[in-house]
Amino acid sequence: MKILAIETSCDETALALLEATGGMRTPQFKILGNVISSQIEVHRPWGGVVPNLAKREHLKNLPIVLEELIGGLASASRRPGLLVLDAIAVTVGPGLEPALWTGVNFAKELHRDLKGKNKKLKLIGVNHLEGHLYSFLLAQKGTAHVKNLFPSIALIVSGGHTILLKMDSLTKWKKLGETRDDAVGEAFDKVAKMLDLPYPGGPEIQKLAKQGNPHAIEFPRPMIHDKSYDFSYSGLKTSVLYYLRDHKEARPPAGSRAFQRLEADVASSFQEAALEVLVKKTERAVKEFGAKSIFLSGGVAANVLLREKLGAESKKLKISFVAPPMDFNTDNAVMIGVAGYISSLREKNKRITAQANLNL
Repeated sequence: MKILAIETSCDETALALLEATGGMRTPQFKILGNVISSQIEVHRPWGGVVPNLAKREHLKNLPIVLEELIGGLASASRRPGLLVLDAIAVTVGPGLEPALWTGVNFAKELHRDLKGKNKKLKLIGVNHLEGHLYSFLLAQKGTAHVKNLFPSIALIVSGGHTILLKMDSLTKWKKLGETRDDAVGEAFDKVAKMLDLPYPGGPEIQKLAKQGNPHAIEFPRPMIHDKSYDFSYSGLKTSVLYYLRDHKEARPPAGSRAFQRLEADVASSFQEAALEVLVKKTERAVKEFGAKSIFLSGGVAANVLLREKLGAESKKLKISFVAPPMDFNTDNAVMIGVAGYISSLREKNKRITAQANLNL
């Protein structure tokens, strides 16, 4: 099945073309083309994503990105011409509603244009979170023996979501817990802002944390001992805010080596606290439900320390740890194509309309 995938849920305009085979037993994906246009520089002066600016950039970028994708395919195959597709998959939610509508409307127009040549062309609405969830299939280990990985504990961590799931198969899962307030990625971004680091904050915190001592400051680990599998990050974020406020007068001069060391210690200690909760709750779920693997996905899955900690924990528990390659953790169209393929096999399709608050 050849799938064109479209992702515009937030601040990345992304299109990809995939060839999907293998069905539910051994799903495999060949990426024929993948183009992403980032809006980071547009939103950076505002310290976060501005929905109407995101919409404007998507409207401008979608035809450009499609042209680049088709041009790259034509150049590679030396056969210019229209796309020959079996399906178009588009993110319908969750996300920023103005941004989602740009992708949905673009997909509908493209579907109308191409359906004249292929009456069986499918238009598939995809849950963005299912895109993250299924992105483990893009890892080499994820596609070889899928059935041997279940039951699994899946952790989805991003700027908008922190969710822990028990997966019994590719089509059956149960939500164990989620954040009650801030998502872990949101907490990273907000703490980065407190430290005057540029947007997006997650990679900046990770970079700065390498220079600090993760045990220099004992920030709280919210809900780490709670019996539920829910998370909470607003308290940790507030603790960092209070720490910086309370030590304001004692802080070394800005730009000094001592000041840089203090900021690095704050970043490192915050990161350690935030990740420890994720790892401990995931470990407890693995033990309780006898999981054979851990799946990690979402933008925060690009955090190297989190991958190392979960990888080490999996090794200790003698189970598999599967995470997508770095390129497919943050928002991208490839994962939407993967989820679109699984949705097609399940014969389950989301309504082709923007659904900003869609959940798993």
